[in-house]
Amino acid sequence: MSLKVKDYMTRDVITVFPNSTVGDVIRLIERTGHDGFPVVDSKRRVVGYVSSRDLLRKNSDTRIGEIMSTQLYVAREYMDLRDAARVMFRTGHSKLPVVDGDGKLLGIITNADVIRSQIERADPKKVEKLKKTIEKVHRVNVFVSRGIVNVERLIPTQTKIFADELKGRMYELKKGLAEPIIVIRKGGRLFLVDGHHRAVAAKRVGVKKLEAYILDVPDKIELGIERLVKKKGIKSVDDVEVIEDVPHPLVEITFRNTSR
Repeated sequence: MSLKVKDYMTRDVITVFPNSTVGDVIRLIERTGHDGFPVVDSKRRVVGYVSSRDLLRKNSDTRIGEIMSTQLYVAREYMDLRDAARVMFRTGHSKLPVVDGDGKLLGIITNADVIRSQIERADPKKVEKLKKTIEKVHRVNVFVSRGIVNVERLIPTQTKIFADELKGRMYELKKGLAEPIIVIRKGGRLFLVDGHHRAVAAKRVGVKKLEAYILDVPDKIELGIERLVKKKGIKSVDDVEVIEDVPHPLVEITFRNTSR
C-alpha cells in the first residue's frame, strides 16, 4: 500500500489574501512561527505563495499580490508521497500547497511530513508480520481489520515512553496527523501493541478515539503480553510512565557518536 499525500498533509492551513499587507504577514509570522503562506482568492483558490524572503526590504503597507510568487509547484492529494518528495527535493521547495482540480486549497505537504511518514509508521507489513508470528506460535487464525478504538479501553504492553517523543506525537494529533496504532483484540480487551506514544498523547490532548489496525485473536490462547500486563499491573494508558529527563535512545546515541 503506497503512502499518499492526503495521508500526511496538513488540512488546517493558514492563508493570506492578495490584498493583505506585508505588515499583516509579518505579524502572522511572529504569531505562528511559519516562514510562508499560500495566497488564496475569495473562493480559496491558490493564486500565489509568499515567503519571509519576499518580505525583505518591503514597505509594511505593500500588498502581498504585488510581491508574491505566482509560478508555483503544487501537489494533488492522490499523489504518491514519494513523488511529492521528489518534486520538493529537485526544486528546492520545503513545502507544496495541495490543491483540487479547480485549484482550491486542500492542504499543505512539507518535507517534515515526508520524514514523519518514515518514523514509527504502523504499515501493513508490520501488521502482517505480527499476524503471522501469532499464528505460527499459537497455531490459530488471526483476522485483521481497520477500525476506531476508544483510548480509555486500551491496555498498554509497554511501561515507559519518552517525553521528547511524546511532545512530537501531541503536535501531530493537534494537527490531525496521527498514524494508526496496532492493537490485539482478545476477549473484549484491547491490548496496545504499537503506538504507545500516540495513545498517551491522545489522552493528554483530549482525543478520545484513534484509528487502529485491529488483530482479532481467539480468547482460548494466552499471549505473552497478557502475562506481562498482569505482572506489571498495567490497566490503562495512565499507567505508562513518561520519562522526562532522559532523551529518546536514538537521540542519545546520535549525540554520543557526533561528540567523539
